[in-house]
Amino acid sequence: MTTTRTPGRLANLLLLLALWGVWGYNWVVTKEGLHYAGPFALAVGRSVLAVATLGFVLLLSGRSLRPPPWRPTLLIALTQTAGFTALTNLALLFGGAGKVSVLCYTMPFWTLLFAWVFLGERVRGWQWLGVGLALAGLVLILEPWNLTSGSISNWLALAGGICWAASAILIKRMRRQGPVDPLGLTFWQMVWGTLPLTALWWMMPGPPVVWGWPLLLVLLFAGCLAGGLGWLVWTLLLSRLSAGTASLNILAIPGVAVLAAWLQLGEVPDMFESIGMLLIALALAVLAFLTIKGERRLKNLAQARPEKCK
Repeated sequence: MTTTRTPGRLANLLLLLALWGVWGYNWVVTKEGLHYAGPFALAVGRSVLAVATLGFVLLLSGRSLRPPPWRPTLLIALTQTAGFTALTNLALLFGGAGKVSVLCYTMPFWTLLFAWVFLGERVRGWQWLGVGLALAGLVLILEPWNLTSGSISNWLALAGGICWAASAILIKRMRRQGPVDPLGLTFWQMVWGTLPLTALWWMMPGPPVVWGWPLLLVLLFAGCLAGGLGWLVWTLLLSRLSAGTASLNILAIPGVAVLAAWLQLGEVPDMFESIGMLLIALALAVLAFLTIKGERRLKNLAQARPEKCK
């Protein structure tokens, strides 16, 4: 039994590590891609390739392409694919990939607060420590006492994280109304979300697209690998991994992005940014720890019930 389970666990771990690398490095790839296309043109190209890749995989696997209810799917598309992608691409245009990724990955804290307001899920106990640390980190990174032209990138990145958190709340509400296929929902919200991105590109075209191998490689990485196949692997891992292990995503991905931006782009955070990033990382670690702790508690309760029945 051990011999059959170990290779499976190793494969899952390798897939998770690969996903961290791809999604973390994608921030640097997107930043580089903005040398060849405007933020909205790049967003449209990425989304079209992600939709094509995911749609092809769904057809190949014989899964249904029946769309979920269109109204909630459209709202999720506007916040996740359209809002998040547009805002983060604009943030990357004006700021560094590492810092933008960290600010975007404050999304779990906004999700906690939104869930409290809109879903009645109260923020409890140690969760407040995570929220407090994250807010302190945000203040140090945003430096509201030192507003400059570069500050717009910080606020755009933060708005991107808030958009993603809003989409998470919409998905939670949708799941309360009935079962939802995560992969099908991801595909259709990408389809819907590409439309407003295309409209933005048409209204604000930006600089001309510089076609060539560099842009093609950026689009293949960001669209096919990080977008289409990345979401496929993530959905697969969610069904295999514990919630605690999956929650480590929020720590690993911005960490990879900051490291890659430092090595490839020469982005070195200043003192305030470094302390702010560390505080946000600590806050994310608190949330990951609480998720793992809660999961173990549920597992212990589940094991204790059969023993009581005996």
